[in-house]
Amino acid sequence: MSGPSAPNKLQRVAEKQLTEEIDEVEVDETREREPLDPERAARRRAALARVVQFGDPVLRSKAAPVDHFDEALAAEAARMGELMDEAIGVGLAANQIGALHRLLVYRVEEEGEIHAVVNPTIEWTSDEREPGMEGCLSLPGVWVEVERPAGVRVRAQDLTGAEIEIEAEGFHARVLQHEIDHLEGTLILDRISRADRREAMRTMREAREDGDRD
Repeated sequence: MSGPSAPNKLQRVAEKQLTEEIDEVEVDETREREPLDPERAARRRAALARVVQFGDPVLRSKAAPVDHFDEALAAEAARMGELMDEAIGVGLAANQIGALHRLLVYRVEEEGEIHAVVNPTIEWTSDEREPGMEGCLSLPGVWVEVERPAGVRVRAQDLTGAEIEIEAEGFHARVLQHEIDHLEGTLILDRISRADRREAMRTMREAREDGDRD
C-alpha cells in the first residue's frame, strides 16, 4: 500500500478484510487491548505525551497541502510512524504532532508495513455505510460508535510526490477516513450525537484525572 517510486505513476491499492463477518468494525487509533508490561506501558505513556491532546486548537485547524517532497518530509513521516508504533496506534495525522500539513501515517495490520500518505483527498465513497467503534490517540479513554461509508477511493501522493490511488474497504477505509478527518480539523466527537459527546467528554475528564493520580 505504499506509493510507487516512479514519479507520476498511479498505483491502485485494494484491501479487503479477511476476518469473519461481524456487525461492527472495531477501529481505534490505539491497538492496546490487553494489559502491558510495565516497560511497554511506560513507553506508551511517553509516546502519548508527545501526541497533541484534545483542547489544543491545532486539532481544529485544517492542514495545508504539502508542496515540498524532500528528505525533511520523509524524516517527519518516519518519526510519525515510530511515534504511532510506540503509542500502539493504527494511524496518526500531522495535526496530532502539531504540524499543519496534509500528511498521515497508518498501518492496517499489526505487523504490517507503515504507510505514509500525502495530500489525501477522498474521491469516492460507497453508498453502503456501517457503524464501527473508534478511539483516538488525542482523546484519552474515548471509545465511540461512528457510522462511515464502508468503502472509499482516495487520491493522494507518496513521499516522492508521485500520485497514488488507494481503494479501501472495511477496516482500511475506516482508518483512512478517521485520519483524513484529522487533516480537516474534524474529530470523532463531531460525528456522534450530543448525548454521546457529553459522555465522551466525561470519559476524557476521568481518564485525565486517573492519569494525574498515576
